Amino acid sequence: MKTCHMTNQKKVVLITGAAKGIGRHLANSFLRKGFQVVATDLDIHRLKDGWKDDNVLLEKLDVTNADDWASLMNLIKEKFGVLHICINNAGVIIPGYLHELSIKSIDLQMDVNAKGLMYGTKFAADLMISQGSGHIINIASLAGVSPINGIAAYSASKFAARAFSLSVVSDLNRHGVDITVICPDLVDTDMLTEQLDYSAAAMTFSGGKVLKVEDIEKAIFEGALKRKKVEILL
Repeated sequence: MKTCHMTNQKKVVLITGAAKGIGRHLANSFLRKGFQVVATDLDIHRLKDGWKDDNVLLEKLDVTNADDWASLMNLIKEKFGVLHICINNAGVIIPGYLHELSIKSIDLQMDVNAKGLMYGTKFAADLMISQGSGHIINIASLAGVSPINGIAAYSASKFAARAFSLSVVSDLNRHGVDITVICPDLVDTDMLTEQLDYSAAAMTFSGGKVLKVEDIEKAIFEGALKRKKVEILL
């Protein structure tokens, strides 16, 4: 059943991993375009720093925790009644050759990059299917298209994120919900600088160009939301 909120409010976008980098940039981009933004991150202190817009709702979210997701969706339904766009952006990378990888680092990358994205897609889809519309945008990586030595766990997690996203296209489309998976090369954010001290990450820097956060913004607004592309490789 469609809710009465849907015709009398700003469009609502949910963004995970919004304390910094791509997520923070996207949150500001959507705010400039007149959206109601629900910005989330596990690091709530960093997330809350510096905002000056009343159209942003800041919420702590552990993307690997299903209860957190359920609570967040209930909050969105209570406050806005509808969710138009969900961007699963939260991610983590810990470079290392196989013999250097700890079990903890493998678990963290798979939990955040793969399972967290799957949870986000599932919970957003449940709400969007009930309202008959919506668009889910998942941020994967070119490392999820071509395996990269030195970041095996990260690469595997992004393969999972990409495969999952592409696998649910028909599931969602039949209910009026769109999905896009974006696979960018290296982006100039903290995630880039965090890899500089790791020799295992050398292949990460082998491309001829480093993307900017603006490139991700363009892919979302023009490729995903405007052209409804299912997969975008950058």
